[in-house]
Amino acid sequence: MSTNDPIDRLKDAINSHDPHRVADCFTTDYRSETPHRPQDGFTGNDRVLMNWTAIFGRLPDIRAEVLRRAATNGELWSEWEMAGTAPDGTQAVMRGPVIMTTRDGRIDWTRFYLSPVAVDVNG
Repeated sequence: MSTNDPIDRLKDAINSHDPHRVADCFTTDYRSETPHRPQDGFTGNDRVLMNWTAIFGRLPDIRAEVLRRAATNGELWSEWEMAGTAPDGTQAVMRGPVIMTTRDGRIDWTRFYLSPVAVDVNG
């Protein structure tokens, strides 16, 4: 599916499990900010490719879902849930908001607030 909506395009790319497709959603000078872990911020879609290659290696069945979205003053706000199965068989879940801006149809800046969710393994 091809879409011009950057949020849907990113979700579809993640769900395709193709790290090159994910990296293509971002500009070459993309800037990532992670306010809860400032040391994890970076610049460049080459790092996106590296990160998502590692994520797909660890969680090969990861699925992304956009729970909510809004747009204001040139920013796109979205709430995400990503879930997959770790190599040891446990469920890994991340949830939280992502704020982004775009340029020429690609994401050029984000603030990620995704955090791990405690999953009840006992049901």
